[in-house]
Amino acid sequence: MILPAGPVLALSGGVGGAKLCLGLDDRLPAGQLHIACNTGDDFEHLGLTICPDIDTVLYTLGGVSNPEQGWGLAGETWQVLAALERLGADSWFRLGDRDLATHLWRAGELAQGRALSAVTADLARRLGVCATVYPMSDDPVRTMVHTAEGSLPFQHYFVREQCRPAVQGFSFAGIDSAALQPDLAALCTSGSLAGVIICPSNPFVSIDPILQLDSFWQTLRESRVPVVAVAPIVGGQALKGPAAKMMAELALPVTATGVASHYAQRYPGLIKTFVVDHSDATLAPAIQELGMEVEVTATIMRERADKQALARACLELLCR
Repeated sequence: MILPAGPVLALSGGVGGAKLCLGLDDRLPAGQLHIACNTGDDFEHLGLTICPDIDTVLYTLGGVSNPEQGWGLAGETWQVLAALERLGADSWFRLGDRDLATHLWRAGELAQGRALSAVTADLARRLGVCATVYPMSDDPVRTMVHTAEGSLPFQHYFVREQCRPAVQGFSFAGIDSAALQPDLAALCTSGSLAGVIICPSNPFVSIDPILQLDSFWQTLRESRVPVVAVAPIVGGQALKGPAAKMMAELALPVTATGVASHYAQRYPGLIKTFVVDHSDATLAPAIQELGMEVEVTATIMRERADKQALARACLELLCR
């Protein structure tokens, strides 16, 4: 297997992105993988700053995530949540006892004035994660989901409302004043970056916030490094999360082509190669018409070997 010669940057949301990041971490030498995590899903709950995508990536790479859910911690208990319910506190966002320890520790560190990126790096080290994991920004950016029933913070839409309201669009509160995390920005302008992999995460609420922050997509395009994107839609279905429902409600084709078209229109010239599953091979000509090369491979990641195989395919594309 031919590996890229320099650092590889993955852009990731939660569960789907974390799966591919684990495969990439398995395939690359220690320290070569860098991951930019979406923080638009972050929110304040019970006085704590909750960072769902960062934590899902860290727990997955640290080998402590719940394998059935894909998020949260293995061997979780729920005593604190039960006690909060008895007190009448909001309990719609399920925080397990072990997971709560992460949020309490992070809250204490942030209260001392430490940047989210420094706290994230410290947490990664404590979990034994070799990859460098960045929040996309140290400044707060919050995804708002505009629905037929009004605008909702993402976690209220996703968890409290169970994605029930019909989606009409999205916005990212704070994005105009937020700065790309400095070390991440330096990596992408250093000349050493070997390539970028956009993980199979929700394009609207996981990847768009990262790419739109500080015109990051233009920085990547101007760097001329190869960018590979993996479709999060397979056979007209989202493997995880509400992406397919969102696309249908936005009157977009619920296909890999629909995702490729979104990226091509919003970020012209950014993506070199778009990766689709074998079941979507017939979509290749339409995607090629958007100006992207197409790679057809197995993209469903049930087992660790599946994650490694997809990671290998993506890394080899960066070397072409």
